[in-house]
Amino acid sequence: MSVDRDKFLDTLADSFEAYYDLYPAAEGLELPLVFRADYHSRAERYWLSKNIPIWGNETNEFAYIFSAPAFDPDLASRCIDFALEHGLPMVKPHKEHQYTNIKVILVADNVEEETARYVKKRSFSKNYKFSFHGFSTLKSAIVDLGTGRTVTNSAGHELAGYFSKLFAAGERSKL
Repeated sequence: MSVDRDKFLDTLADSFEAYYDLYPAAEGLELPLVFRADYHSRAERYWLSKNIPIWGNETNEFAYIFSAPAFDPDLASRCIDFALEHGLPMVKPHKEHQYTNIKVILVADNVEEETARYVKKRSFSKNYKFSFHGFSTLKSAIVDLGTGRTVTNSAGHELAGYFSKLFAAGERSKL
């Protein structure tokens, strides 16, 4: 079921582009970052007019997509650390902030079991003012293009379903 990595990354960028703002990787970065995708959402309710707000709610996501022929646990760790170090300073907690997730997606031609176990165990969460100003969570996944398998950490479990749909769409387009 081997999938071409460049074609898969183009499909992934197209799927993110619908709701996210895409930023290409900076030149000279030692890590295999392909692009960053930012998502921002705000919902509000008012009573009678916009001058009388009842509530407001903000959610954000910063997704970092890395691609390499293979990841070892050290490279996976450096990619996840980079995403956290780069993404967390962009979090602006306030009373209407619900959450800001940091997503790390590692795309590889093949994945060793040791690296998959590392990604599955890696977690991070942080709350702001006892969660009154929201929280941040790490959602990580490693995608094996050779087998079509996706391994996620516990917070990123919905990514497995997302990638299974992406693989299925790719298979349908080959027909």
